Amino acid sequence: MKTRRQHLRETTYRDIRQTARALLVSGGLQAVTINAVARRMGMSGPAIYRYYPSHDDLIAGLTADLYREVTAAIDAARRPGAVNLLPMCRALRHWALANRAGFGLIFATPPLPIGQEGTAREDRLAANAFGMAFFTEIEALWDTRRFPVPEPDGLEPHLRKQLEAYATSTGGRLPPEAIHVFLNCWIRLYGLLCMEALRQIDFAISDAEPLFEDCLKELSDWLKIDYLPPAAKR
Repeated sequence: MKTRRQHLRETTYRDIRQTARALLVSGGLQAVTINAVARRMGMSGPAIYRYYPSHDDLIAGLTADLYREVTAAIDAARRPGAVNLLPMCRALRHWALANRAGFGLIFATPPLPIGQEGTAREDRLAANAFGMAFFTEIEALWDTRRFPVPEPDGLEPHLRKQLEAYATSTGGRLPPEAIHVFLNCWIRLYGLLCMEALRQIDFAISDAEPLFEDCLKELSDWLKIDYLPPAAKR
């Protein structure tokens, strides 16, 4: 059973992150400082440092929360025994548009440098869990239907070497040529999401959902899965 002190400490951690997120939404990443969080919470800067030793640690904690939230939203779109890629992609877009500042932090901001703790830091672990949600779905498609892939010898040698290294690092769960397809799908999806969520196509498009659905049709064709429109539009 947790002590009152442990409960209070956990509550303060949560409140600090929620305050940091509110500052991110209202003022962007530059607004998220230790002193700004402290002022809004009625605490001193040194008091915040007892929970987060540095600004990087605070941003890492906030980043981890956002990754866990978007991963939960994606997982909630999955259904047992179904091809879940399209619902997962739509869940990602829905979260991105509802959380533009958070999307900008975790997907459009260079990652923090890895410290002495290496990849064990919570933001990196949360980012990996997010990435594996999509990787696992592509793996399931590969295992069940062997979607078309380029011939290994047809890949540019330096690219093939990098794909082989990544295939090894992920336990050989997908061959390099399937990873090539996976990365192309992600680049296509991610590029469009960034343009929409960060308002880079507002000058021409006020509602990018049709473009997004065109993207999903393209991914469906690449992976040889049935394209099904959103439930509300069937």
